Amino acid sequence: MDLRAHGRYCDEIVRLTGELRATVKGADLDATVPTCPDWTLRELAQHVGRAHRWAGEIVRTRATEAVAPEKVPAHTPEGDGPDALDAWLADGAAGTAAALREAGPEAEVWSWAWERRAGFWSRRMALETVVHLADAALTAKVPYTMSPELAADTIDEWLQIVAFAQAQGDPEMAELRGAGRSLHLHATDVPDAEWLIELGEDGVTWRRAHGKANVALRGPLTDLMLVFNRRLAPDSDRVEVLGDAALLDLWLARTSFG
Repeated sequence: MDLRAHGRYCDEIVRLTGELRATVKGADLDATVPTCPDWTLRELAQHVGRAHRWAGEIVRTRATEAVAPEKVPAHTPEGDGPDALDAWLADGAAGTAAALREAGPEAEVWSWAWERRAGFWSRRMALETVVHLADAALTAKVPYTMSPELAADTIDEWLQIVAFAQAQGDPEMAELRGAGRSLHLHATDVPDAEWLIELGEDGVTWRRAHGKANVALRGPLTDLMLVFNRRLAPDSDRVEVLGDAALLDLWLARTSFG
């Protein structure tokens, strides 16, 4: 990752957290998050704040192994009211972005994934916030929009995570092997925003391309991203499923980790 891309991700961590703060601040913090039903809106916000701090601690300390969860505060020490939560979210995002900028994208640090550099964490935390901002907006019943660049990048990253998990032998991935099956994502509002995903005997492969597949998911790019992250049901009237809907359902069920 180059320095410019890394800097953009750092900016997005702060900007998206600002949108999250605005969404959460006027909402019922005790409301259940429909897309993460084990959490209230307050707990969702705390999860995001803690994730930012955890990544920031990894980068700040140049950790060579996972940072223990107890080293990162799970919630604001000033209480769980809206003002304290708002300030806590802002502080966590700013601190993590600062640590990432200071480190630069090539700094070697621990990660759970395919890349052990700070650049992995700038992207991961920005895109983590993309998805959880959608959770918050759904809970607060306010509109959610995402830039085409970030929506597409979120799909790209999720496909990388799926391929990585399969390569690591994740048992949920076994049913996603088998030659001759494929999925196609086709954004109807952004030129060239298409993905062809093939389920081969050796694992999942994908590329940005148009092509025939066993099942196609069509709709606005943000909605494709939400379906792919299981934040919007594939039978929503905002998207269209053509072909083998059961294959798309299988994909969504087997990529529900994380």
